[in-house]
Amino acid sequence: MANAPTSPKVAIYARVSTDDQDCALQLAELRGYTKRRGWKKAVEFVDTGWSGAKRSRPELDKLMKAGRAREIDVVLVWKLDRFGRSVKNLTDQLGELDAAGVRFIAVTQGLDTDQSNPASRLLLHVLAAVAEFEREQIRERVKAGMIVAKLRGTKSGNKIGRPSAIFRRDKVLEMRRAGKSLRTIARELSVSLGAVQRTLAS
Repeated sequence: MANAPTSPKVAIYARVSTDDQDCALQLAELRGYTKRRGWKKAVEFVDTGWSGAKRSRPELDKLMKAGRAREIDVVLVWKLDRFGRSVKNLTDQLGELDAAGVRFIAVTQGLDTDQSNPASRLLLHVLAAVAEFEREQIRERVKAGMIVAKLRGTKSGNKIGRPSAIFRRDKVLEMRRAGKSLRTIARELSVSLGAVQRTLAS
């Protein structure tokens, strides 16, 4: 009797751009995808509060290291833009995984770099280009809007940009002593989670 096929070593990667988001939806779908295929439980790499334009992210770096060491066989992401938004970075990193024999799958887009699927491999690069183009379009619109606002605001003496938040460090300490979580403190004071963490660490 032939031996049963060996289950691949699967890595799940999820990412959100801000600290007040979470990866629950991404992880649920990726875990379900793994389970439906009868693959063993995957190792998970999750970056919270990191832009997709950043080439280096803590958990992504660990995943890439595991890929280069051939410690994983498959990388699963929810959508391609969760892995990255820069064409160059995506091309380089997917090339590294491919050279190490690691298969890459974006489950909600039907993308799979399996050697038997050349059309999907090409589509990866097309989608990456679209993602970067959209990002540049947004950036240009924001820049144009700031220029117009600055021209309008110069005469009136209005300051351009987001108003400065009054950050009460004593309030952070008081709320923490009262047993509130870091995320609750950040939300109630309208500051970043990082600002709260830095205050408590100082």
